[in-house]
Amino acid sequence: MSDRGLAELRTELQQLHWERQRDVREKFKRSLPYGDGIVDRWERAKFLGFGDGTSIYDSAVVIGDVKVGAKTWIGPSTVLDGSGGLTIGSYCSISAGVQIYSHDSVKWALSGGAAEYEHAPVHIGSNTYIGPMTIVGKGVRIGEHCLVGANSVVNKDLADFSIAYGSTCRVVGKVRVSGKSVELVYDEDH
Repeated sequence: MSDRGLAELRTELQQLHWERQRDVREKFKRSLPYGDGIVDRWERAKFLGFGDGTSIYDSAVVIGDVKVGAKTWIGPSTVLDGSGGLTIGSYCSISAGVQIYSHDSVKWALSGGAAEYEHAPVHIGSNTYIGPMTIVGKGVRIGEHCLVGANSVVNKDLADFSIAYGSTCRVVGKVRVSGKSVELVYDEDH
């Protein structure tokens, strides 16, 4: 494509962007990044095989095997890591900036690449709210009708109807590395 053709295409894309910005601003009283303003969230969810009426922002990252039920809202700037398997039920809200991981590279990094990545499925039950900027770790099961507050780190299962929130980082043990072997030794009070 010629420089002139690229310039014309750029102008057309900018015009489309500003038209969509006006529509979204008028209808929803918001302004969105380019991709989120152009991409239809419900069509993207349909393309990904998610349930009827589910929507997912264009800025959301989807990796691996992710299954989502009906009428679930997946907000902007989220990470859905299904490399170890991820299921999210129906009527859930996965708020902006939520990161859900079904793998980690902790032992791989600590061993200088000798150990493998670890994978474990994550399940989030129906009718559950995950607050903004929450991180859900591999292998976690969050029950149905749960509320997880903003900025939480969820590294343990939550039973149905739980309300949970919080994050505190503190030293709780030491790492021991010997070749491919990585041992995580936790303090007694952990």
